[in-house]
Order: sequence, then structure tokens, then C-alpha cells
Amino acid sequence: MKIKILTVVGARPQFVKAGALSRAFEKNDRIEEVIVHTGQHFDENMSDVFFEEMNIQKPKHSLQINSLDHGAMTGRMLEGIEKIIKIEKPDLLLVYGDTNTTLAGALAAKKLHVKVAHVEAGLRSFNMEMPEEVNRILTDRISDYLFCPTDTAVENLKQEGYNNIACDIVKSGDVMQDAAFFYTEKSAEKSTIISELDLNKFCLVTLHRAENTNDPQKLKDIVTALNHVHANVVPIVLPLHPRTEGKLKEIGLDLKVKTISPVGYFDMIELIKHCNLVMTDSGGLQKEAFFFKKYCITMREQTEWVELIAEKVNVLVGSNQAKIIEAVESMLDKKSDFEKDLYGNGKACENIIKHILQHH
Repeated sequence: MKIKILTVVGARPQFVKAGALSRAFEKNDRIEEVIVHTGQHFDENMSDVFFEEMNIQKPKHSLQINSLDHGAMTGRMLEGIEKIIKIEKPDLLLVYGDTNTTLAGALAAKKLHVKVAHVEAGLRSFNMEMPEEVNRILTDRISDYLFCPTDTAVENLKQEGYNNIACDIVKSGDVMQDAAFFYTEKSAEKSTIISELDLNKFCLVTLHRAENTNDPQKLKDIVTALNHVHANVVPIVLPLHPRTEGKLKEIGLDLKVKTISPVGYFDMIELIKHCNLVMTDSGGLQKEAFFFKKYCITMREQTEWVELIAEKVNVLVGSNQAKIIEAVESMLDKKSDFEKDLYGNGKACENIIKHILQHH
């Protein structure tokens, strides 16, 4: 008898993760997957194009819920996903990461007594002001299968007493690495972004976290540092998130770097592969930098990916101008060994499927 899995996604990084796992599900004749897209990311560059690029089935259900405050968005998603669960009657609902979509999916399933699998469980920034931290903690607490990408994630759950909770803690590895390994050849074939932009030596930057964009002083400090780096150290290429662009205009900040429109996953892989350094406040990009053997400067006060800091391939600088500039200068031409297996070496999907089939 087939296991029916309802996968709930809605934000850009979840499409990448789902791309890897959904492809593995399709190859297994014991699993039937139905995909729900909540619509949390609605920009075409940040959603529709992903389903085409990833060669995964289009979502059977699309809720188109976006541009709302946290409470309204999560509530509407909860209502919509609940209706879909009643129609589809899945054996298991699967969520990724730490978004409002993740929490809404887990809550809807749990209240209807459907088992929940959380891919990327156990991550902690220990900053409860981050909405993502609240989402991931609550999702972990009501999940039945906790698929942890790293040893640190497993340890976090044990420290919080999860050994005393009825759930399976599994060190699966990171599905993002599976995706990166699979798509690197495809991106080389499909993307022309490096030649289009005529890029040589450059630093790839992304900037979108609410903790930076919603704080005018932090945003101003980061922009000042980026402008200095671009003018004096190394050219910066920054795919500009629509929300960040809005905040820059609102505050009246002049970002004097090379900005481009948000890019699809293949273009992003090629930008990472060809850059000399990554600077970001994103979680996923910190790991992708590691997968492609690039140093990363993280413009946050903490990171969930502490193993990258321990390996000295990533450094935390917050929004401090001096620290940002100093980190760029010291890491730009640094050489190191990126061979350590921190994320499962591309076997995460296999480990997740094996556990679901054995225990469901």
C-alpha cells in the first residue's frame, strides 16, 4: 500500500529542497506525493520559475496567500491547508525549514491527527526576535519525524528534552546538498548569467532578512559598508529582493553596487560557483557557499550553521561596517580545505525516504 505524503511549500528555499526530495519520491513506487503551494513567495522569479527549473510536478493545490502580516498569513494558510488535508487524506504531511508556511502546515496536520515530518529540524539561532526561530521551535515540538541536517541540530533537540517526547530524531544530512550536487551540471548548461553580466572577480551579496531590512540603522550601516567594498576592494553583485528595494527607497539609501533582479536557482548556483566570496544574511546561501567551496561573510549576529563558523569558512559580522570591510579584505583571497563532510554528502533524501518507509 502506498504512503500518501502531502508536501507543503511556499518560499523560495523550500522549492529547492522539495526539488531534491520530490524527485526521489517519484522514483519510489511506495510513495505518492501531493504538493501544496501556499503562495508565500509570489514574485514569478521566486516561485513559478522554480517548478519549471526543478523538473518537479506543479503543485496540485495553490493557495496564493501572500503580502499579509504574520498572523493573517499564518491563519489563512492554516485554514486553506486544513481543507486540503480533509480532501487528500494524507498519511503524512511534510514541511521544510522555518517559514509561516512551515508552521501553518504542521499545525493544520497535527490538529487533524496527521503525522508531521519536519525537514531541517533542530536548527536554532537562539534569537527569539526572529520569526523564523519561533516557527521552527513550534514546528519541531509538534512533529513526529525530526529530520536533522547536522550533529548540532540533533544535539539542540536533545538539550531541549526531545528524548522525552514521542518523536523520531533522525540525522538525515541536508537536502540542500543533494540539490546542489544534482543541479550543478544543469546550471552550467542552462545559465548564461556570468557571460551576460560579463563578470570576472566579484563578491556575491544577498540582503533580505527582516532583522536587517526593518532596522534603518542596520540597513544604513550595511549599505555604507557594501558601497565601500564595491568602490575600493572588489565589485559586488547583488540580486535585489523586492522588499529590500522597497526599504532602501523608503529610507532614502543609495546602494552603489551592481544590483540585478532576483534570479532563478540555476543562475544563483552559477553566481556562487564563479564568485570570489559570498556575503549574505540568508541561511541557505551560507551552506551553498560551503558546498561550492566559497568563503562566506554572514551579516547577522548569529547563525544556525555553527559548524561553518567552527571550520572558519564563515564569519559573523552583524551590521558592523568595520567588521564587514575587514572580513572582506581578510577572506577575499584566503585558501582552505572544504572537504569535511558536514551535511551528509548528498545522501539526505535517501536517508529521509528510508526512515519514512521503515516507520510508517
